[in-house]
Amino acid sequence: MNFFNLLQSLDELLYEVMSWLVFYPITLWRTLVRPLRMMDYSDTEQGDASDQQYTDTLSPPLFLLLSLILVHAAEIALVGNDAVVASKVGLSAFVSTNTDLIILRIVMYSLFPVMMATRLVRAKRLQVNRDTLRAPFYSQCYVAAVLAMKLGTAVILIKLGHDWSLLAGMALALFGLLWFGFLQTAWFNQHLECGRLRAFGHASRAMVESLVAMVLLSSLFS
Repeated sequence: MNFFNLLQSLDELLYEVMSWLVFYPITLWRTLVRPLRMMDYSDTEQGDASDQQYTDTLSPPLFLLLSLILVHAAEIALVGNDAVVASKVGLSAFVSTNTDLIILRIVMYSLFPVMMATRLVRAKRLQVNRDTLRAPFYSQCYVAAVLAMKLGTAVILIKLGHDWSLLAGMALALFGLLWFGFLQTAWFNQHLECGRLRAFGHASRAMVESLVAMVLLSSLFS
């Protein structure tokens, strides 16, 4: 790569990173206000050519990653580094930096999209493969990012150690899970064209599977 190609690559990288300052708030606002519409939007974008996808928002996985980075930055500023970073016991030894911790957390919160997407594909009696799983996984990343922000903020409040922050953190965590569960019921109801009771069953099963997998994974690093 010559010098001019390097400059061009840096130019594109700089533009891409700085554009996040514009498109992250837009994506966050749309997901907060109309989460189901954003999930439908993601499904539509998956049908476009790769260079034409998500031109006016952030892609769902990137939105999830940036959301976790923002919550992590707030955690460091308010309560300091997580104990996992300092611990050298068991698998925690592999999480020695904040970058490692962010990677671990994005894997943990990605369990929600992959479990929800898998449950939908199976409920439709389709073969679970890369093609059938991609669209629902991407759409789920939008709401998973908001869930990650709510649960991450709840953890920060609890770590502050005040009576009021403990109650506020627990309330926010409960609200986040109820919000997420309500959306999943509506999402299954829409895509399976089934009754709300059946949709609630699919959503509940996928949420329980996600939470159990998340707890098991986090316990390996505690």
